[in-house]
Amino acid sequence: MSTLGNLLSLARAGYVLAREGVISALPSDPLPPPARFGQKLAGLIRRSRARNTTRSEKLSVALNRLGPSWVKLGQFLATRPDVVGSEIAGDLELLQDRMQPFPRAEAVRQIEASLGRPLDGMFSDFSEPVAGASVAQVHKAVRRRDGATVAVKVIRPGVRPRFRRDLETFYTLARLQEKHIPASRRLRPVAVTDTLAQSAKIEMDMRLEAAAFSELGENTKDDPGFRVPQVDWELSGRDCVTMEWVEGLKLSNVEGIRAAGHDLEQLAATLVQSFLRHTLRDGFFHADMHPGNLFVDAAGDIVAVDLGIAGRLGKKERRFLAEILYGFITRDYTRVAEVHFEAGYVPAHHDVASFAQAIRAIGEPIHGQSAETISMAKLLTLLFEVTDLFDMETRPELLLLQKTMVVVEGVARTLDPHFNMWKTAEPVVGDWIRRNLGPAAIATDARDGLKAGLRLARQLPELSERAEKLAQEMAEMGESGFRLSPETVEKIGKAEARHSRWGHIALWVIAALVAWQVFLG
Repeated sequence: MSTLGNLLSLARAGYVLAREGVISALPSDPLPPPARFGQKLAGLIRRSRARNTTRSEKLSVALNRLGPSWVKLGQFLATRPDVVGSEIAGDLELLQDRMQPFPRAEAVRQIEASLGRPLDGMFSDFSEPVAGASVAQVHKAVRRRDGATVAVKVIRPGVRPRFRRDLETFYTLARLQEKHIPASRRLRPVAVTDTLAQSAKIEMDMRLEAAAFSELGENTKDDPGFRVPQVDWELSGRDCVTMEWVEGLKLSNVEGIRAAGHDLEQLAATLVQSFLRHTLRDGFFHADMHPGNLFVDAAGDIVAVDLGIAGRLGKKERRFLAEILYGFITRDYTRVAEVHFEAGYVPAHHDVASFAQAIRAIGEPIHGQSAETISMAKLLTLLFEVTDLFDMETRPELLLLQKTMVVVEGVARTLDPHFNMWKTAEPVVGDWIRRNLGPAAIATDARDGLKAGLRLARQLPELSERAEKLAQEMAEMGESGFRLSPETVEKIGKAEARHSRWGHIALWVIAALVAWQVFLG
């Protein structure tokens, strides 16, 4: 019955998409004949008002009609051009979150239930909603204890159970896709849905967004030209978060920023270099940096808001990313290809030289272009085309990063039409390479390796004891198992004794090396 309900939900979604003209507006070239016939039928039930709108507008209307979960799905799929194609991903990037605001009284009830206090005791003034989206809406308020103006973000009532129900429908679609469309298995649609589910759970707990702001604020406190609003933890909970109210101009208001006397070229460079610092230096970045979430304050600093979506990269992934970017900047395509193999992004049965050739085909045309036409978006589109040729599996953490990089570059170009992504990126990426892959980094890695070896050496006696005990148990097994001869058991014991002696010797050698390293340091 659950599966039947999910299939009915999918049928309803298909009907809404058809009515709003989305299905008939999709490219028909790659579709098989039955799908083309279905597309023609969908065109028959399309609303007349949908005929004169763009495909991105059709998508916005349809997904907003389907509800908050579908809007969230659309926003998420905008980060996955490998799944939906670059054209549809581009349309979804323009998705307008037009959910109707919920009443102020409901927001008050949510806040009081979450914080366990009456609203009048926390705020002397609390406005009607000033901004809203599929998951939450924002109110402007005055904090009672000090009279400061703050922003209060409140979760939309009922959004969590609604998303849980819709998520089952998404899983049904993903499983059907994996089962019946073999070519899609490389894209791992069920794993994609897992990522969406985890992302939504985080976004629907306001405490986690507050923690993200706090972490990003600590990471960037000394960075030039970039900051995030401060969180008021006392007035934040699971269903609401209170933070500093940001006064400024949205980055989309280019004429207003120019009229205010701010340096547009410098703002573009600051935005991109800040994003790269967060990614490479900290491994934690704002993953929803569209113009509506970025302001310029009176001091000329960029202030980022709405941190419901954040991305993380481990140290290893950051090294791979830096080397790939630096390889493109310096035109070292062989190294770019080698890094893809070292990272496991390309299966080992492929040829490094052939992959380097494909990378060169992407990189060289970009280096031959003028600054205005060097596009990260174009580079990533070409990379996605190459991934299929070389059996590269989906890397969700990298796709979120790539999507954010494309958006950041687009915002920078609205500020500075002559913006050169590569020239701007080089100082940050080059500095990270020198700091993390140079001689000092090698010494640090060696020290970390010695520490790991020391921990392993300390465990050797215990491991030897376990191995000896296991060998004895195996030798004592009955006829139903397999039996080791006494001679074999004796040889295992002697071998373990030798390993134990060498383990103790290794322990002392590693300890001496660590002591020597500390002495030199």
